[in-house]
Amino acid sequence: MNSNSFADFQQSVEQDPPRFAIVLGSGMSTLARRVERALAATFTEIPCLNETSVEGHAGRLLLGNWAGRRLLVFEGRLHYYEGHSWEEVVRQIETAAALGAKVIVLTNAAGGIHKSLEPGSLMAIRDHIEWTRPYCWRWPGPGGLGSSRSSPYSTRLLDLLAQAANESGIALRQGVYAAVTGPCYETPSEIRALTAWGADAVGMSTAREAQAALDLGLECAALSCITNRAAGLAPGPITHKEVLRTIDEQSEPVAELLERFLTLLAG
Repeated sequence: MNSNSFADFQQSVEQDPPRFAIVLGSGMSTLARRVERALAATFTEIPCLNETSVEGHAGRLLLGNWAGRRLLVFEGRLHYYEGHSWEEVVRQIETAAALGAKVIVLTNAAGGIHKSLEPGSLMAIRDHIEWTRPYCWRWPGPGGLGSSRSSPYSTRLLDLLAQAANESGIALRQGVYAAVTGPCYETPSEIRALTAWGADAVGMSTAREAQAALDLGLECAALSCITNRAAGLAPGPITHKEVLRTIDEQSEPVAELLERFLTLLAG
């Protein structure tokens, strides 16, 4: 795969606009090998994006074809804990929308809180709890004291993910994702609090991106790969190497699920 300038992207977009985008979370860059006839540019070549500093995030944008769909694939994302502002974190979503995407799929690595979510499990996100804001309990959404709100995750896409999983013979659960700022993994006390709030899994991304997608008029789905049990729910410390190892082991099922999902979108 050759590296290209962002001008190549813009020219190719004008000729054949992508309608879909996927953001690949920690360690998932191997899935990008499925993209055919891809143009590639680093984040630093793209206006308003910055270099990622987290292992397992390649920091590239691809434009190509997968399962008959013209799409954008972000190999990695930017995180608040890297020192990026929240405005910078969601610029990938803004870039996808500016380049023509109407549907976006966010993927991430997450810690399992619900007892059914063991390492290697896959979870489609049906809603999220956002612990990334001051006085988070006052904000709308699951848990806390805030008012109710509509989920930013499309029920249509959730149904298609479930169908894709069923047709592929892949176990896929649905649940509520809790977003925290990081970079430290959560404490057992925080996990007990998130359990009380109704969280099924926890991670350090996705929620702000999903909300930005909704605000921009994009239809959004999200998929978590459970890489470990959350703090206090399994013996021993949590490490990033463990996260990357589990993601690598699950890369093939995730790729198969997304490929079948894209095929169903094409129907």
